[in-house]
Amino acid sequence: MRASHISVAGESRVCPHCKATILKSSPSCPLCHHVLRFVPVGVAPSPSPTKCPLLVEGTINHPGNGQVFEYSVLMEVHDETGKLISRSTVGIGALEETQKRTFCLRVEISPTTPGS
Repeated sequence: MRASHISVAGESRVCPHCKATILKSSPSCPLCHHVLRFVPVGVAPSPSPTKCPLLVEGTINHPGNGQVFEYSVLMEVHDETGKLISRSTVGIGALEETQKRTFCLRVEISPTTPGS
């Protein structure tokens, strides 16, 4: 086995289909669902996400005063000491009167496999 196939837990790569940043160990992209690598016959497939320890969903409504409101959806990840690991904009848009948007944050975790 070549050393380039061994990844460190949490290492990332770019999906060649949708250009999202994903885990290097993922056999398929969690966003566009394209298969990125095939598992040989007789080899157990990589585990799929087994737990969802965080799921938050919420809806915002236009306040109804006639103005158009813009929104930005920001995502921050901090480590156990509070240090910022990443911050990104995951969506932007505008709300016109009578419109609403529902947002869902989902964190999926799965065990790593040795040498994956």
